[in-house]
Formats: sequence, structure tokens, C-alpha cells
Amino acid sequence: MNATTLMQLPLMETAKLGNPMANILIFALFVVGTLTIVIKVSTGGKKEASDFYTGGASFDGRQNGLAIAGDYLSAASFLGIVGAVALTGYDGLLYSIGFLVAWLVALLLVAEPLRNTGKYTMADVLSFRTKEKPVRMAAALSTLAVSFFYLLAQMAGAGGLVSLLLGVSSPMMQNLVILLVGILMIVYVLIGGMKGTTYVQMIKAVLLISGAGIMTFWVLGLAGLNLSTLVGNAQAKADAVRASDPAALGAAWRDLTEPMGKYGSNKLGFISLALSLVLGAAGLPHVLMRFYTVPTAKEARRSVTWAIGLIGAFYLFTMVLGYGAAWLVGYDVINLLPGKANAAAPALAFWLPGKGLGGTIFLAIIAGVAFATILAVVAGLAITASASFAHDIYNSILKDGKADPQAEMKVARNTVLVIGGLAIVGGIAAKSQNIAFLVALAFAVAASANLPSILYSLYWKRFNTRGAVWSIYGGLISALVLITFSPAVSGAKTSMFPNADFAWFPLDNPALVSVPLGFILGWLGSITSKEHNAAKYTEMEVRSMTGAGAEGAIAH
Repeated sequence: MNATTLMQLPLMETAKLGNPMANILIFALFVVGTLTIVIKVSTGGKKEASDFYTGGASFDGRQNGLAIAGDYLSAASFLGIVGAVALTGYDGLLYSIGFLVAWLVALLLVAEPLRNTGKYTMADVLSFRTKEKPVRMAAALSTLAVSFFYLLAQMAGAGGLVSLLLGVSSPMMQNLVILLVGILMIVYVLIGGMKGTTYVQMIKAVLLISGAGIMTFWVLGLAGLNLSTLVGNAQAKADAVRASDPAALGAAWRDLTEPMGKYGSNKLGFISLALSLVLGAAGLPHVLMRFYTVPTAKEARRSVTWAIGLIGAFYLFTMVLGYGAAWLVGYDVINLLPGKANAAAPALAFWLPGKGLGGTIFLAIIAGVAFATILAVVAGLAITASASFAHDIYNSILKDGKADPQAEMKVARNTVLVIGGLAIVGGIAAKSQNIAFLVALAFAVAASANLPSILYSLYWKRFNTRGAVWSIYGGLISALVLITFSPAVSGAKTSMFPNADFAWFPLDNPALVSVPLGFILGWLGSITSKEHNAAKYTEMEVRSMTGAGAEGAIAH
């Protein structure tokens, strides 16, 4: 089947790709099934703060490993990376590598020491040996900023995908879908807390990895189980498109196997993006919070083992799926679909069994998995943000750590309602904007504001209150300012505001500047302050490395 035939066959159908009712049915079944499970696991017994924030630390390593994979593998991981590989080949694959290496950075440097030292949130660690109130406030504001922008990207992504998966294109229908996702997020978190959310993430991880695995081996089977043949077929397809229509691939086109085809003209921009991806994940609060849901350091390590295997396998799948989409669907067809790059994975699911009943059913399943992915991630983000506000700001700052646990839980639940409302409004406002900008903002803020202070707190005995506050606020403000005045926001056709031009910072992503600045400010603030608590650092070092006292911290 050549490129011309592919374009002629589906384009009458691609406005909705299959049967929208089938897509809606699968999604509805997922929602009903998971809600039933959430209600079941959350009923009975007195609800404590630890139940809402960490699920009572009642999950074993295997369960938490699944949930970590569910939290980490967002819609961007599935739809975005497959589309990036399909359209840019080698350069798209760098996203897979970046996200996987980022996970290793989080595990090797941050995850277990953070879990051993903290109780509910990242701020527990940062304030362990500093003056509590200023550091908790800075950490909470940074956590809320990262969570909100990451949440905004997921919500906006839900609205952007609906035109493909549900066959609607009107702004009103997209707004309704964003509203639905927001309401479901609130319901999941309010009913189930962290325990219910964890089960949703476990189910979503199984569905996502299984669906991607089936598609991967299907594509490899069509290529004779030979990866070289698959890549060669994808390149041959691109060559055929270029031969029939030289303008279809654009003047800047490079072969799918050549590096730097997308980033060759801006190598500093590529390095900045790589820094953001690799270092940002280690500062994402909703991922780090998952390590408080296991009872012991041993189970934390076991959950890491499960998560590495699941996440690593998934990112290998995205490479095969991306080249499979480039071969079986085609660069030209993908660019004509609603959603373009984001449509590559659903389109591949539609074409694999043939564009009849099999394609419709398989697409409906993959569409349901895509929505499940968005739903699970936004629920995790919402509970992280609510825990940060209720535990760090309300309890620790406003009530000096003496708030009634039930009052704190009430504040956390009310915060979920506020965050859900803001996410719905923000997602509706941003649904037609550059979603990559929102994701980059979340990762850049996490890498710039959170990671330097976390690493200094865990590994540098001289670190103190001034260093923590300077590092967090410096990284946060510099990342926000540089992105605001970057080509990601204005001055380019792909900008958030393409008709305006107030950009003076040349890079789309600020990490190349803001991450080193966060580290420098943390160092400078610490050495210019006489505050130093050697005994507290020794206690923190022993606890972070051995887990001594960690179980007690969670039980209090």
C-alpha cells in the first residue's frame, strides 16, 4: 500500500478515526470499573491524614512499582514520544532516552533518601535541618507551581485529543471533555485519597504497558521480528513520500536515522531541553511522593526494581511504535490527522488490524487507555498539590504543626476542589495553546527549583536555610521569567502567542541557565550564612541512608 493509497483511504474517516461511540464506551467502562474499585478500597475504618496522603503506607513494592510506572508514564510518554519518533526518527527517540535516564537520576540520587527522611511531602526533607517556615513555604509554592503547570498540560492535552479520539471538533465539546476529566479527577481523589488513586494508577499502568506491548510485537511481527527491517521500511516509506511530493516533508527534512535533524540548527537549545528532561523528573513532586506509600525502605527499593523494568520496557516499546507508525501510517498522513504527532499511536492502532471492525475495536481500546493515562496522572498531581498546601502551608506554617488531623484533611479535600476548578478553567483556556510549552515549564521549574535544594539537603552538610530559600526562589523565578520571554511564548509560528513578539531569550527551554543558577544560588546563600547544624545533618545522613526512624516518621 503506497503513500497515495494510504492518504486516499483514511482521510474521509480520519476526522474521527473509527467509531466515536466505541471509544466513549471503552472509556466509560474504565471509569465505572475504577470508580467501583476506588469506592471499595476506601470504605471502612477511620480515615487518618496518612490514609489520605500516603494510603497508610500500606502498599508493597510490586504494587507501588506499578503505581510509580502509572504516575510516571503520562500521555506525553505514550502519544507524544510515539509521534515524535514517527515524525523525526532518531531525534524523537531522544525523548525516550531522556525520560528513562531521568528516572535513573531520580532513583539513584533522590528516591530512597527522600523517602527515609520525609513523611508526606518534599518539604519535609528540605525543612529537616533548616528553619521550618521559610523553607516549607518556598518548597510548597514550588510544588504547587510544578503540579499546576503539569496538571494544566494534561488537562489541555485531554481537550486537544478529543477531536481525534471522540470525533468532535467543536470548542464546546472539547471544553466538556476537559470538564469531565476535571470532575472525575476530583471524585477519585476525594473518595479514594492516595489509596484509591494508587489503585487507579496500577490499573492504568497495566493497561498502558499491555496495550503498548501488544502493538509493539504486532508491528515487529509484520517486520519479520527484525528491528533493522522495521527502520528500513520506515525510511523507505519516507523516501517514497518525498519522491511523490518533495514538499510534503518540508525543506528541513532529514532521514529518520540521522541525528540532529530537528535540533541541528540550535544545539544549545537541544542541550537545554536535555537538561530539563533528564533533571526535571527527579524534582517532580507527584513522582517523589509515591515513595511515602510503602512501609519500609526495603519495600521502597523493591518498588524501584519493578518500576525500572516496567518503565524501561515501555520506552523501548515507543521506539518500535514510532517507527511502525512512520512505516504503516506514514509521515504525510500523520501530519494531516487532527492532533498530528499525538495521533500517530491511535492511528497505528487503527491500521494494524485493518480499518474494519478490528481496527475500530483496537483503536477504541487504545483510546480508552490514552484517556485512562490522563485521568490517572491528573489524580496523582491533584493529591500531591493538596497535600503540599494542607500539610506544609496550613498545618506547618499557619498552625505551627499543631493542626487537628481532621481539620487538616478537610483543608486538603477543599484544596482538591480548588485545584480541580483551576485546572478545568486553565485547561479550557490553554486547549489550543502549545502544550509542549506547559510540559517544558513544569520540567524546567522542577529541575531549577526543586532538584538543587533536594540534592544539597541530602548530600551537603553546609547547606542551610538561606541556601534553600535562595535556591528554590531563584530557580523558580528564573525559569518562569526566561520561559515567559522565550520563543516558546512569542515571536515564532509555533509560539503560545504567535502574533506577538516580546522574546529576548533565544532558547525555548530555560534549563541551561536556570538549573545552574539554582545550584549557584543554593551554594552562595549557604556560604554567606553562619547557620550550620552539624548534629542535625548527621542525624539526617544516617536516617536517609539507613532508613532508621523512617517507619516511625510515617506512623506519627
